[in-house]
Amino acid sequence: MLDKSSKIYVAGHRGLVGSAIWNNLLSRGYTNLIGRTHKELDLEDPVAVKAFFDAEQPDAVVLAAAHVGGIMANLKYRADFIYKNLQIQQNVIGESWKHGVKKLLFLGSTCIYPREAPQPMGEDALLTSPLEYTNEPYAIAKIAGLKMCESFSLQYGCNYIAVMPTNLYGPGDNFDLERSHVLPAMIRKFHLARCLMEGDWEALRKDLLRRPVTGLVLPEGPCDDLCPLRGAIQATLARFGITPGRVTLWGSGAPMREFLWSEEMADASVHVLLNVDFKDTCTDPVVNADGIAEYRNCHINVGTGEELSIKELAALVQEKVGFRGEIVWDASKPDGTLRKLTDVSKLHALGWHHRVSLPDGISRLYDWYLTH
Repeated sequence: MLDKSSKIYVAGHRGLVGSAIWNNLLSRGYTNLIGRTHKELDLEDPVAVKAFFDAEQPDAVVLAAAHVGGIMANLKYRADFIYKNLQIQQNVIGESWKHGVKKLLFLGSTCIYPREAPQPMGEDALLTSPLEYTNEPYAIAKIAGLKMCESFSLQYGCNYIAVMPTNLYGPGDNFDLERSHVLPAMIRKFHLARCLMEGDWEALRKDLLRRPVTGLVLPEGPCDDLCPLRGAIQATLARFGITPGRVTLWGSGAPMREFLWSEEMADASVHVLLNVDFKDTCTDPVVNADGIAEYRNCHINVGTGEELSIKELAALVQEKVGFRGEIVWDASKPDGTLRKLTDVSKLHALGWHHRVSLPDGISRLYDWYLTH
């Protein structure tokens, strides 16, 4: 067990989940925390990671650092998603073992499950059929990470646990129009479209200065300075399906998705880190025809066990943001996996349940977006 003086390294402590885990640990009295920004420590660099572990000697590690993005980014940067994530995992998990780390928590993703997995997806659905093509490289990297945790724990008696969160959203989310996930992308698209529809150029100026869009350079001055640039602004936003009276979204809107508030993912993660051991995550082994005991699926799903369609999600976000225009669905773009509902019975049995509803979470996130 970890006590309040344990030194805990949170890799990715500035990210969506990592920052929430950091704050959750602090709120529980765990103040001996270590974090490094990417500039301070490149987790893809094995020499730098070894030097960090040599110097700090953490008691526990939370591996929340990852190279992430939405469908567009996963399709375009396939090599980056598998290479960068494998490098990060290899270095951090490997050095944790070499330095005798007592407890490690690895954060994966439910995209590890097959495209046609039975719904809801239990942990035993892993590796039962082909993955969704659009995010296959990222999924393979995450499967490798959970198998590293499982294998080190089985071979060396380590206490390394992998948790697989569903789609996350919350404070600190990424709202980049090219690389963000579906929910923050919707929030920003509807917000910008509403500002265009209402002719609120001051709000547009603030938004685009706060979160710049590639290829669009704006002056720092008042909205009057934007008059010569209004056409360029509209043309740039139109590339992302954002126009004064219309927002175009990818796919058919039919896929079903599950969403979990990031601070609740953090709470579940810390609950597992402090209260669950590897032995608690594995069911009894199956003895195969060769007499070998097979331990599998020792990871833990983290989610709500509740789902809605992307069209239903868009309606919720549209209502919260107050966009009164039209939603157009571009069915020529990929839908991704049609359903991704997690079976969270293992997590419930280990003592954790979610509390934040999706409508409440969307409201919280839009309020955060406007003020940060």
